[in-house]
Amino acid sequence: MVAVPHDGNILTLVGVVRQTSYDIHKYLRSGFTEKIYENALAHRLRKQGIKAEQQQCIRVFDEDGTLLGLFRTDILIERQLICEVKSCIALVDAHTAQLLGYLRATRLTHGLLINFGAPKLEVKKYILT
Repeated sequence: MVAVPHDGNILTLVGVVRQTSYDIHKYLRSGFTEKIYENALAHRLRKQGIKAEQQQCIRVFDEDGTLLGLFRTDILIERQLICEVKSCIALVDAHTAQLLGYLRATRLTHGLLINFGAPKLEVKKYILT
């Protein structure tokens, strides 16, 4: 079990998520659906005492406050890190745009884009400033 400080250290949290993702990829390898990897990551993070909420419904508003719609995050970790899980041959610009849109909508700063579908695990960290 990895202890994550409750001081809000995002870099420590990102490191734990990266290592956990690597361990999952090493065990399952590629070939499963996104949902399998999402469930595995959330499960393993929870086993480490990390709050990992799946499919959280987030409201998106226009600049005048009008509700535009809803989207669901794959995993919201410790209420400070959005994790978007993919299972594809390679990440593309649309995946990055999706995660950045989620960060803007939630007003969170940090996000991870994790692709379990390639032969080599891909983890990209984004900071919205």
